Amino acid sequence: MKIGIVRETAPGERRVAVIPETVKKLTAKKFEFLFEPGAGMGSSFPDDEYTAAGAKISMDVWSEADTIAKVQKPAPEEVAKLREGGALVSTLYPLFNPDLVKALAARKVMAISLDMIPRTTLAQSMDVLSSQANLAGYYAVVYGASRLPKIFPMLMTAAGTITPAKVLVMGAGVAGLQAIGTAKRLGAVVEATDVRPETKEQVESLGGRFLQVTGVEVKTGQGGYAAEQSEEYKKKQAEMIAGAISKADVVITTALIPGRRAPILVTDAHLKSMRPGSVVVDLAAEQGGNVEGCVAGQDAEKHGVKICGLVNVPSAVAAHASMCFSRNIEKLLVHVTKDGAWNINLDEEITKGCVIAREGEIVQAKVKEAVK
Repeated sequence: MKIGIVRETAPGERRVAVIPETVKKLTAKKFEFLFEPGAGMGSSFPDDEYTAAGAKISMDVWSEADTIAKVQKPAPEEVAKLREGGALVSTLYPLFNPDLVKALAARKVMAISLDMIPRTTLAQSMDVLSSQANLAGYYAVVYGASRLPKIFPMLMTAAGTITPAKVLVMGAGVAGLQAIGTAKRLGAVVEATDVRPETKEQVESLGGRFLQVTGVEVKTGQGGYAAEQSEEYKKKQAEMIAGAISKADVVITTALIPGRRAPILVTDAHLKSMRPGSVVVDLAAEQGGNVEGCVAGQDAEKHGVKICGLVNVPSAVAAHASMCFSRNIEKLLVHVTKDGAWNINLDEEITKGCVIAREGEIVQAKVKEAVK
């Protein structure tokens, strides 16, 4: 199998899907690699590292490779360049991109959508959403700290004691837990909230204080995500966190619901209650945002509070993000191939979840329903 590594064309995207380390490992397992010149430069992997690892440079990767590996979904003009009957491994978000799914099926491309890999213990090593969210949680804290006109840790100086910054993390998934740990290591006092009571132990193990809604039924989600909650729950949650938000120097929001707009957690009234100079970092900005008034891709200010609508956060730490992404792809390819050739079993859980189109047909059940 010849795998093509292409330059990412989405605005602001600096990652690369496969790094030289992975090329070297998979070349030893009967894979071949072609790469476009400069494919890894955005994440600090020069061409000579790819050639040293065993990949061949090509000016026409799209037509020469059997399989194309990408970070971002292909643009329409890139879909047209895919080899008919070939394969694509990428984050396609098919539930939001039905036209793309149809186009890939029409070209008889076997489409593997990395964002559809089940979030199970067996699939952890292949889970690009978790690996990239982990880095996003780290970066959100560093970004928030850089915008705050204070420092995070407590300092005792000859001029007096500086009290530590207070950080509130909303959502204790992969990104949220990393944010909690990072903020704590930087010396902040950290509180966290999540609709899933089972995350309390994880939050506290990282040194955070868990804020929990009591006295109302909590709906459980699937795949590590939260579920949409009742209006009664939302009301009690808002009351509980209002005080925490008003006291926080930095608020980081991470709440997502699969296939839905991100829930609003921080309202205009909450922003008014915060001290001037406080910072809110919204990691859900691309899905509509958890913060009222957040604009994806922009830093704004409202009521003296900075609102940071971060997008494509892993690209900000492209070298490590690409490393994690590439290792995820490596584990997946080993799982769905044998001796360097596809070995697809649609009855197997991971394969059934992420192979969305094959031989001209949409084969993934949820995607098939969404495309109707």
